[in-house]
Amino acid sequence: MTNQPLSGRTAVVTGAARGLGACMAQALVRRGATVALIGLEEPELQQVAASLPGRARYWSADITDEGALTDAADSVRQCLGPPSVLVANAGVVAGGPFLHSDPAVWRRVVEVNLIGSCLTVRAFLPGLLATRGYYLQIASLAAITAVPMMSTYCASKAGVEAFAHALRAEVAHTGVDVGIAYLSWADTDMIHVPVLRELRAGLPWPAGKIYPPQQVADRLVRGIERREPAVYAQPWLRAVQALRGGAPGVIMRRSRHQLRRLVSRGDIEATGLVGEGGRADEAARSAGARMLDG
Repeated sequence: MTNQPLSGRTAVVTGAARGLGACMAQALVRRGATVALIGLEEPELQQVAASLPGRARYWSADITDEGALTDAADSVRQCLGPPSVLVANAGVVAGGPFLHSDPAVWRRVVEVNLIGSCLTVRAFLPGLLATRGYYLQIASLAAITAVPMMSTYCASKAGVEAFAHALRAEVAHTGVDVGIAYLSWADTDMIHVPVLRELRAGLPWPAGKIYPPQQVADRLVRGIERREPAVYAQPWLRAVQALRGGAPGVIMRRSRHQLRRLVSRGDIEATGLVGEGGRADEAARSAGARMLDG
């Protein structure tokens, strides 16, 4: 293996307009890859592409739009060649009590995080087959152990974990490798809403700790270079994985009294999609609805 196994390779990153996706693009370019950025917000994608110290192009596409993704995959192949790496990173978050949440919001969380990841792989898998490439699915600590006030997000991340495990076995004979990335709280705008701050405060150490996103991205890219089947952004997550059968009981006992106190004070409310990425998703859907009405 060379010191830079990604040199000259094409890597596709979804959710690349900001946060972890932009940091992943930065780390991949530094390791010699040519990066295709996929996201909703063209100005932000353009800004990220211009900031990268290497070759990068961007495509604006909603990962839940199969036609748009197929078009983007065709264009990436024509412009940059078939991808050797696919990072399915795009995702949205909502928090709060499930009973009081907006069904349209939690449906969208599942649609983006689970169905969008599946559609992303479906669009880019032909290219990975051609290069015997590597697909990294961004999962979460939430895939290992569910936490209260993020029920739909946890379900979506457990879903993509299961999808990636199944696909790994399905494509192993082709030379394509599949990895699952497990990470705790990366310091992006999505995690700083009040309900998620309260959630972190009640988690046992170090599960509530926040990590710099570039540090997380650098670790994940090392996993990509090694084509690891499981990439742990924080070493302690490996131990949680080994003990995942007992984790839900620990979380329940820790959260029971905290949630009773917060609910009695009225401090917990359901959110919509949070962060700039969530607002971008809502804006894109609103614009699409207006076009249909017109």
